[in-house]
Amino acid sequence: METISGNHHDQLTRFVFDQCPVRGLHVNLTQVWQHIVDRKTYPVAIRHALGELTAAAVLLASNLKFEGSLIVQVQGQGILKMLVAEATSAGTCRATARWNEEADLDAHMSLTELLGEGGVFVMTLQPLQGEAWQGIVELTGDSIARMLMNYMAQSEQLDTHIELASDEHHAAGLLLQRLPSQDIEPNDWQTLTALTETLSSEELNQLDAATVLYRLFHEQPVRVFEPRRIEFACSCSRGKVSDMLLLLGAKEVGEAVAEEGSIEVNCDFCHERYVFDDTDVNTLFGQDVVKLAKETATEEIRNH
Repeated sequence: METISGNHHDQLTRFVFDQCPVRGLHVNLTQVWQHIVDRKTYPVAIRHALGELTAAAVLLASNLKFEGSLIVQVQGQGILKMLVAEATSAGTCRATARWNEEADLDAHMSLTELLGEGGVFVMTLQPLQGEAWQGIVELTGDSIARMLMNYMAQSEQLDTHIELASDEHHAAGLLLQRLPSQDIEPNDWQTLTALTETLSSEELNQLDAATVLYRLFHEQPVRVFEPRRIEFACSCSRGKVSDMLLLLGAKEVGEAVAEEGSIEVNCDFCHERYVFDDTDVNTLFGQDVVKLAKETATEEIRNH
């Protein structure tokens, strides 16, 4: 099998069919995916689901009509608590997962088994300017792709077909969608989706866009556009953590530093550590909140 060469890694490729109103997207994340999985040891089943969700986020974010980000989350009540992937209009993405790390996970556990009962799918659109929009629906389907297709059918009411794949080296996806306000022959749509379903996970993970499209649609006139580079990027910063501490308030932050000596915040996505000691938090609040917390604690002890 031909595999993706280095210069085809981490690319999003758009294409359209000339003889029917369908557009498509192909993405393969390699170095980006390695950047994500190298920072945390994910169980195989959870890593597989997170890879598929990350590829899906990049596919869906490519249709953003504004500067900003798209965040997709899968939340469950079972061993797997949350999968979240964020992709931006600037061509960046990040992802992480939370689960019961004490649980014994089988590598072949299905997504349904991992999530348990009462799961939800959440999509958030976050423009750089303006208010965020969020949609929440119950999970329906036994895979990330099926859940997304069900969501798209409810929200956009456009025929959409998604194939996703992930392993320890790659996260990849292929999306077909009927163009809005245009009619399509049912047989044409069924033919295209049936062809995409012949693509194996191994092929989707390992082949570049040109090879995938030729293998599937060599009898269909397909117009392919210049690919776009996708990169890993995390939007966390010390400034954002400072804003979070300000929201918590001087009293709570002062008490925490007085007791522990410092506050440490770790980013779930990139695992950057942000440490704030007494000097940092006093400067942040413009007063000696640590001293005040210690004095308050001493006074309470005396009163008791």
